[in-house]
Amino acid sequence: MAVTKQNVMDALTRVGMPDGGDLISRDLIRAVQVQGDAVQFVIEAPTPELAAQMEPVRAAAEAAVRSLEAVGDVRVALTAHGPAKKAAAPPSLKIGGHPKPQEGPTKPTGVKRILAIGSGKGGVGKSTVSSNLAVALAKQGRKVGLLDADIYGPSQPRMMGVNKRPASPDGKTIIPLHAHGVTLMSIGFMLEEGKAVVWRGPMLMGALQQMLGQVEWGELDILLVDLPPGTGDVQLTLCTKSELSGAIVVSTPQDVALIDARKALDMFTTLKTPVLGLIENMSMFVCPDCGSEHQIFGQGGVAAEADKLGVPLLGALPIDLETRLAGDGGTPVALGDGPMAQAYARIAEGLIKGGMA
Repeated sequence: MAVTKQNVMDALTRVGMPDGGDLISRDLIRAVQVQGDAVQFVIEAPTPELAAQMEPVRAAAEAAVRSLEAVGDVRVALTAHGPAKKAAAPPSLKIGGHPKPQEGPTKPTGVKRILAIGSGKGGVGKSTVSSNLAVALAKQGRKVGLLDADIYGPSQPRMMGVNKRPASPDGKTIIPLHAHGVTLMSIGFMLEEGKAVVWRGPMLMGALQQMLGQVEWGELDILLVDLPPGTGDVQLTLCTKSELSGAIVVSTPQDVALIDARKALDMFTTLKTPVLGLIENMSMFVCPDCGSEHQIFGQGGVAAEADKLGVPLLGALPIDLETRLAGDGGTPVALGDGPMAQAYARIAEGLIKGGMA
């Protein structure tokens, strides 16, 4: 006796659904066709999500119909009613824009102190000092954050060995990254490497405000802010819109660098930000072959300036190949225990003993 459509439907009443009912009572069968001993039909699930879980049901339906007398070939398609729901796109986090009005200087929740590290000109090693000082402070038990506020030339992603985009669960809050015991945020995390930031002043100020106020910094003893060189919009915004505990100025000993360093010092004084001390970078070169010292950029200029201003000389750091290689490799030299790591440890210890960190 030839199989009929009704025979097929009766067989499918015996195939139950995981959440109750059967294929017929749930009205999930479509396009039943019987041609000789060949049967084909479609199971249409209510949703794509349910269809993804219904392969065992499809197999059971095929077996039920195949068991009928006079049935040879059985073909069962599994489909769904309506398109699949699109996965929710991650919230869009936009960095840069006009700053939002503030009633006065603010400080991120949980951050005890904010310390700016500035310089009058570029190329004096300010970012190198910032990353290594952050690591040195973390090694001495401090909870440290490092904000790369050099918007045009962010270098902390490379120096700290981190290269991924921070998460943002709601398009507003920014979850910072972590490396070497330091909590990190940089505009460089938000951009492709080599991509230029072509922004006017208001966008710079808005970006800095976001990285200070929207980042979940957590509980920090100190937040170091690696400033861009000079005396521009970012410095003005930081000094007037955040509760700065103080600033450190980095310079090389040469006269040209000191001319610009004095301008940075004057800027902090004008903006009523206390200068906690100076760091002389590239103070000398020690020949690795003979051990002799060479004052390539002069000698004692930063120490004399610190004495003139009545502020501490926090440290004098030589030109060092290991420091450069470590920074390029994303593992700051302060992580080790060599002479340069010890030099940064002494600066960190001095800040801690002085109550600055």
